[in-house]
Amino acid sequence: MKSFWGSFLGTLVGVIVTFVLIFLLFAGIIVSSVSQISSQKEKTITVKNNSVLHIKFENEIPERSSKNPFENFPFGKNFEKLPIGLNDILSNIEKAKDDAHIKGIYLDIASIPAGIATLEEIRNALIDFKSSKKFIVAYSEGYAQGAYYLATAADQIYLHPEGMVDFKGLSRQIMFFKKLLEKLEVDMQIFRHGKFKSATEPFFLDKMSAANREQTMTYINSIWDYIVEGISKQRNISVEDLNKYADNMLITDGESAFNYKLVDKLVYKDEMLDILTELSGAKSADKINYVEMRKYTHAPNLKPLILNSKSQIAVVYASGSIESGDGDDNTIGSERISKAIREARLDSNVRAIVLRVNSPGGSSLASDVIWREMKLAKKAKPVVVSMGDVAASGGYYISCVADAIVAHPNTITGSIGVFGVFPNMKNLLANKLGITVDTVNTNKHSDILSLYRPVGKDESEVIQKWIEDVYQDFVEKVADGRKMTKEGIDSIGQGRVWSGADGKRIGLVDEFGGIKDAIALAAKKANLDEYKILELPKQKEPFEEIFKNIFDKDAMIDKKLKQELGSSYSTYARLKNVLKYKGIQARMPYDVVIY
Repeated sequence: MKSFWGSFLGTLVGVIVTFVLIFLLFAGIIVSSVSQISSQKEKTITVKNNSVLHIKFENEIPERSSKNPFENFPFGKNFEKLPIGLNDILSNIEKAKDDAHIKGIYLDIASIPAGIATLEEIRNALIDFKSSKKFIVAYSEGYAQGAYYLATAADQIYLHPEGMVDFKGLSRQIMFFKKLLEKLEVDMQIFRHGKFKSATEPFFLDKMSAANREQTMTYINSIWDYIVEGISKQRNISVEDLNKYADNMLITDGESAFNYKLVDKLVYKDEMLDILTELSGAKSADKINYVEMRKYTHAPNLKPLILNSKSQIAVVYASGSIESGDGDDNTIGSERISKAIREARLDSNVRAIVLRVNSPGGSSLASDVIWREMKLAKKAKPVVVSMGDVAASGGYYISCVADAIVAHPNTITGSIGVFGVFPNMKNLLANKLGITVDTVNTNKHSDILSLYRPVGKDESEVIQKWIEDVYQDFVEKVADGRKMTKEGIDSIGQGRVWSGADGKRIGLVDEFGGIKDAIALAAKKANLDEYKILELPKQKEPFEEIFKNIFDKDAMIDKKLKQELGSSYSTYARLKNVLKYKGIQARMPYDVVIY
């Protein structure tokens, strides 16, 4: 017996020691990783003479760079693969323009996972960079349409001899779930206002309605026209010829891309390196001083710092679906964003506010919470909205009260309309799974909106009234913010989606431009010549993100699914979001991904 207990205790101690060692090893890896990241963030790098800014986009481009050390698990040498935000990309290009150590820019791009308005902002920054007389060259084994559009900002576009340029025009595809739901015997009970409010169509139709097809054709044609005009201007090819190339599928390989002047030369990678060697003044290809975009963020800014000015312009980032609660950098939580706007309003050093919106909308209630803070802020100081890829439905709701709205011609906006979706899963449970539900109520409608029974006729009338009331409130707030009549807003509302170009024509947008233009406009309205930028909401520090990621299993699963599903992830995410719908929604008809 004594031998048994001795053996047992020895084994127990061994297990405990092993677990402690594993924990300490894991903790050491985390601390080491965070220390590396922190030092990278704080350390100022030295840029060598005749350096080349190497721009290569491998990740989605968020509105601002993350402080999350677990983003893409950047241990060891993978630090440079951390996603870099649009804020740092634009700042780096502007910084490189005045940096005597930067000889030029090398666009090493093939396919860029970013919205068209995000590409527009980067492209405009590159075109502005060219005023420095420094070179910009682009090279790829093949260009997707978005990557090619960005590449047209370059002085010269090079392509691998066996590569090609994807140039066929834009397409919008929508997946419909009506027949699937019928097979599952799920009844999606739908309430909406707006003949164009087609967010619910995939649940009760098997193809686009005439109204939805009309709005989709209108805005993708508007965006394509703008893209083609931009390419025409930079490549000196007529709009008519470009559309002819797309209509007749004339760009089929590298040779046709060269013959039709979409690219300047067909070269292999070694030949491209020789070109870069000559342009940079390096002694040989292996001596080219490349500076990666993420690393260049830590290079000193040679413009004089505004140290004496206490004046600030607060830039509040609102990205993602709009929901109640805190949210995060990828979700607009009404509590977190309204708090950030309030903080900027009450800060005497903040002289103006820019709300950067990149959102397809979401909860109408959460949108209204943010709208209220925007209205209070507008009474205190100038408020300008900068629209990114999408600022529609709830995204427009939180924007409409601003003093001015700045968007790109290819921003997706509008979608002024509301809906509610309430699934009835009674037949699915009973007929497919053999599950029945019995209910006891204290009052007649205690279980209204239950998943286990259909909505009654009298209940439908009440719900539809909710929808109509929210829509009228939405229209009134847009009309008041835009200084238009309710009838005028209703005529361009009804859930209709517009491009930024058409949005400006009909009064939903004031000016074309990106976030820097919006900041400049806010400064002008506040009579500021010198100011600093205050970015809000404040991001969590690395250690906070570590513990969030350790215990947030859903986030880890979601990240893994995103990696495994690739482009199909958007379909999964769309279905997942339906389950999160709570209350009445002011949301885009679908996630706009244009191919």
